[in-house]
Amino acid sequence: MDSNLLLGTLLGIAGMLVALYMLLLIWSPEPIVSHQSETLYRSHKSPDKPLPLTRLADPATVDLSVVIPAYNETERLPIMLEQTISHLRSVNEQRSKNASKNNKDSKSSSRTFEILIVDDGSTDHTNNASLELAQSKYSDIDIKVVTMELNQGKGAAVRHGMLYSGGKQLLMVDADGASRFQDLERLWDAMDEITGRDEAGEGVVVGSRAHLVKTEAVVKRSVIRNLLMRSLHTLLLLAGVGHIRDTQCGFKLFSRPAARKLFPHQHLPSWMFDVELLLLAKAQNIPVREVDVQWHEVGGSKLNVVQASLGMLRDLVVIRANMLIGRWGVGKGSGKEKVE
Repeated sequence: MDSNLLLGTLLGIAGMLVALYMLLLIWSPEPIVSHQSETLYRSHKSPDKPLPLTRLADPATVDLSVVIPAYNETERLPIMLEQTISHLRSVNEQRSKNASKNNKDSKSSSRTFEILIVDDGSTDHTNNASLELAQSKYSDIDIKVVTMELNQGKGAAVRHGMLYSGGKQLLMVDADGASRFQDLERLWDAMDEITGRDEAGEGVVVGSRAHLVKTEAVVKRSVIRNLLMRSLHTLLLLAGVGHIRDTQCGFKLFSRPAARKLFPHQHLPSWMFDVELLLLAKAQNIPVREVDVQWHEVGGSKLNVVQASLGMLRDLVVIRANMLIGRWGVGKGSGKEKVE
């Protein structure tokens, strides 16, 4: 009788494990696949004939790549671009002045950059609006517009932009302009400290809003948003990234060597891709620094807070479960860009 009970218990446990594994397979996203058209870009110099993008595996072509994932952002993107380009121009102007004072070549002191707008299958023609803006207002700026064939999610758009950027350093920044772009310099300084200004150095610098928790910018947010924010941080502690106070800020800087070790292994196309990247960095001992940045709420968000929170909880479970059983991680299933 005892042996039958034990056998039944073992079969029950085995059945439960099989059911959980099947649920994990159902919840886990399909591998992110790029289409051939997505490896090309349009610009004001070549609006009709798409040109090939620089691959992450190739040598860097500029000092900085600014990767902007955009989904139906015709209203907010122009403001964000103005702030971005204004700062990048002012930095180079100041560098030129300093170089002149020190009798150095002003061109060699400038920070070269490209802006990569990744249209994640928008329905409001964000790609065409971005191209028109580049032609009419920023003809002196290297703005590249990439159009994803399907809407896959912010994580997929960021991953694609990173895999096809030419920067020695690569900045991920949201299209809403919520993060103060001038704080790029704080991230840049932190990266220099991590890598010692060595182009072969690995590092990730995470913009953080954690210092704003008790300020008006966050207190004025809805009770539900703040409750979900605290609940998410508790879950992140359990997931293994509790050392980072703000994993979700859309303002992160990656050195090119670090990006090469992270983005090819990213699986999640949705909101929690940041956590997956941080766990991948932790697994490979890539230094991660968190830096305070200024941030403000911007209207026009397409995020359903409750729905997104449930999705984040599911994604967090999917990340940890897949990493624990060895399906995901460095060298697990991904690691090489798939192009169809």
